Amino acid sequence: MIEVRPDNSTDIAPRKVKYAKVLLIDDNALDNLVNKKLIEMHNFAEKTEVHESAQAALNYLKNEKAENLPDIIFLDIMMPVMDGFQFLEAFELLNEKIQKKCKIIMLSTSDSFKDLNRANKNRFVHKFLNKPLNEQVLGAINV
Repeated sequence: MIEVRPDNSTDIAPRKVKYAKVLLIDDNALDNLVNKKLIEMHNFAEKTEVHESAQAALNYLKNEKAENLPDIIFLDIMMPVMDGFQFLEAFELLNEKIQKKCKIIMLSTSDSFKDLNRANKNRFVHKFLNKPLNEQVLGAINV
């Protein structure tokens, strides 16, 4: 757990968060809004970064300083232009420091055994979860 104190405050107890930073990658702005609020409300992460395209997220990861990389990446499967599996192929070409720091959790509304099987075979995917995220699911994540 990481303790976070509000800025310039000494009399308020720190809030404990599970992770320093989370990255949401989903083309659905409403899903991103709901998931970001859920993550903040339940102290899952101190900071949440959001990208609505896989390519934008890759560019972000390539240009971010190592100490500011996200601990967890929630990755949607079904996205236009570059889907979650194509993101994983590009992620495999990134710097090893990025690969080691960022733990990927795939999110999907798909009940497809094919998608689940494909995700579970990828060495970078730590979990495969069905949407939507909820408090119990967040509480059970420990990667």
